[in-house]
Amino acid sequence: MDRYQAVIEAPFPQSPCLLGIRIDDKYLTGIDYIFPDFEPLVPRTRLAKNVVGQLGDYFTNGGNCFDLPVRLQGTPFQCRVWQALVAIPSGERFTYGMIAKQLTSSPRAVGNACRSNPLPVIVPCHRVVSASGLGGYAGDTSGRNIAIKRWLLAHEAV
Repeated sequence: MDRYQAVIEAPFPQSPCLLGIRIDDKYLTGIDYIFPDFEPLVPRTRLAKNVVGQLGDYFTNGGNCFDLPVRLQGTPFQCRVWQALVAIPSGERFTYGMIAKQLTSSPRAVGNACRSNPLPVIVPCHRVVSASGLGGYAGDTSGRNIAIKRWLLAHEAV
C-alpha cells in the first residue's frame, strides 16, 4: 500500500476494481488497476488529491481533458506512441494501424507500447482498436480488462 499515494474505487460495473495512484516527487508516474485485497486510500499529497479530482470529473463527464504533471518512463518509441494517444480526442477511436502510419511503425509495435502504458485513462490507450474489432487492453483480449475498455469507450459515447 505504501507504493500508492491514493487508491480510489473505479466505476466499472462489469469489472470492479480500484485504481492505485503512484506519484514520484511532483509527477504522476502510474495508475494501476488493482483487483484483490486492497482498500481505498485517501490522497496523501496535494497532487494525489488533484489526480483523484480529475479522474472523478472524467468518470462523471467522460470528456474531461487531464491537466496533470506526468513523468512517462519508457523507451523513446513508447513515449512517442503515448504522446500520439494523448492527442486522440475523447469520443474517437483510432486503429493501431492509424497510429503506426503516423509514427512510421507497425501496428504490433504500437500495440506493445499501448500494453506498456503506465497511465491508463490519462493516456487513453482504450481509444485504440484493431482494424477488425476492439483489439486488446492491458495485454488481454478477453476478461476484465476488455470489460474496462468497453466501459471506457461507452462512457465516452464511442
